[in-house]
Amino acid sequence: MNDKITNEKLEKYFNITKEALDMIKDKGVDESRRKRAEDFLDMATRYFEDAKHFEEKKDYVLAYGALNYAHGWLDAGARIKLFNVSDSRLFTVNDD
Repeated sequence: MNDKITNEKLEKYFNITKEALDMIKDKGVDESRRKRAEDFLDMATRYFEDAKHFEEKKDYVLAYGALNYAHGWLDAGARIKLFNVSDSRLFTVNDD
């Protein structure tokens, strides 16, 4: 069992979450629920920034946890269609 948070694992999840953030910023949000979508995106961005802060301090456990929260906010927003995304590799949504 691999129970270590390695630099490689952390980098992988930083890249995935960054890709998801960028996709949402590129594809936009549901205009009828813009305020809610922006709140979800703001929370995800804050957790992503927290993850970078923890990584700089070499606290990989907290960095990994913050990344999971960041991606969780993105995934939840995608799932309830706040974000105009349809990439099942990055989100729990159906591909269009």
